[in-house]
Amino acid sequence: MIEITFLGTVSGIPSKQRSHPAIILEYFGEEKDTLLFDCGEGTQLRLMNSGISFMKIDKIFITHWHADHFAGLIPLIQTMNLEKREKELKIFAPEAEKFVSNILDLGYFGCRFPITTINIPFEGNKIDLIDETQEYQLFSIPVLHSVPTVAYCFKEKDRWSIDPSKLKNHGLRRGYWLKKLKKFGKAEYKGKAVKIEDVAEKKPGLKVVYSGDTKPCDNMVKISENADLLIHDGTFLEEEDTKTHADVGQAAEIAKKAKVKKLILTHISRRYTDPKELEEKARKTFKNTEIAYDKMKVRLKN
Repeated sequence: MIEITFLGTVSGIPSKQRSHPAIILEYFGEEKDTLLFDCGEGTQLRLMNSGISFMKIDKIFITHWHADHFAGLIPLIQTMNLEKREKELKIFAPEAEKFVSNILDLGYFGCRFPITTINIPFEGNKIDLIDETQEYQLFSIPVLHSVPTVAYCFKEKDRWSIDPSKLKNHGLRRGYWLKKLKKFGKAEYKGKAVKIEDVAEKKPGLKVVYSGDTKPCDNMVKISENADLLIHDGTFLEEEDTKTHADVGQAAEIAKKAKVKKLILTHISRRYTDPKELEEKARKTFKNTEIAYDKMKVRLKN
């Protein structure tokens, strides 16, 4: 299961209703992983109010280095330090090494825990694998903004689901041996060789894509294909030539082309106090659309 918490959903300047961008993705697999995507001003306080421990975050993914997407890193890292964190923190971003180094040089404090920076490619049209565990993978792709920017994709690995009827048909019973079967794809049961495809069905893993800030581009369609959830920049009601953002109709068109299951629009300009008109326009192109709001939670299950 995946649970996503929208900590901040505004574009540029915060309002009383919306805070700077930050999204928590909690993955409930064999172990629970807590991932943070973007880290705008006030992220640590919103984490405290949401009941999510910032000390559990081991990976942070920054889409680009505009202050509304990263300024919360400075106090968050310092608080982790004051709370005597010892675990490694990984920060993924375009030019991560350069900017994180600058952040750590600010002020008079020393960091007692290791921080590893991972530079993410921000040019071209290749989907890059940037992180992997036994249960999921993280991918990135360059997108179109005024500074180096990437979109991220969380992809749960496909899983085998044991079919009890198939077990019965093969004269097999449940037991510890099934764990080995799932891990290696084959195992023995009372001297009999069994293949995973004989007794199970493969279920596609959940897929979540986050755009950060971007104008409409082919790379967003490419990385979003068949996603269970696309979280996309929907800053404006109508396209503005001077802005490097998508309007809600353009984001909906990307969702339609990519054949995603659900679209959630975030990074909303403070000029829109009632999101209804944004949602109505997007739904003309892609029906299963919602407008994000601060503290909004979304759960995804297979």
